[in-house]
Amino acid sequence: MSPFKFPVINPLLHNELRLKIMVVLDSLESADFMYLCQITDSTRGSVSSQITTLKDAGYLDVTKTGMGRISHTVCRITTKGREGLRTYEDGLRRIFSQEIPSPQQSDSGQNKCYNVTNVTF
Repeated sequence: MSPFKFPVINPLLHNELRLKIMVVLDSLESADFMYLCQITDSTRGSVSSQITTLKDAGYLDVTKTGMGRISHTVCRITTKGREGLRTYEDGLRRIFSQEIPSPQQSDSGQNKCYNVTNVTF
């Protein structure tokens, strides 16, 4: 078995919409819910769901004022969220800059993976 390992990246942030929300909030002190919907070009339901996931993970602080249709939701990234985003970014950079070893024969003398060409579907 090869000692080569890809860095592990945080699956919580590997979701496109959650990543967009985190990047926006990393660059701002805070953002309200409607702004996050607009800037990410996403539906209210999708943004709401992802905010809840990030909040439950401790990555966001969410403040709601008012009630019902008049409520106002403001999100802020937490220290844990900022650290998680930096770690995720670092992991991606390491994946893209890592030198990939050339293919090696396994102990049995055969490759574990095969390159299949000229296949017709």
